[in-house]
Amino acid sequence: MAEDILAALDSGELYAATLDVFTPEPLPADSPFWTHPKVTLTPHCAADSDPETICAYVANNIRKHQRGEPLENLVDRARGY
Repeated sequence: MAEDILAALDSGELYAATLDVFTPEPLPADSPFWTHPKVTLTPHCAADSDPETICAYVANNIRKHQRGEPLENLVDRARGY
């Protein structure tokens, strides 16, 4: 599929692509998506999020931090995301 997207971008069939989720995750360092001028990569942030749900999630993580508890969904720099 990556090859199809790149071919469509290069031919002009697609003007641009904004991509968020990949197989495999994280996106390999040698992927042409990283350097393609018509590709924008986002850090797994594309979502149709409900503000009430997101606010509750953030507030919960703040409470965990204040109590010295482990936070949810931390970035694992060793894994690349």
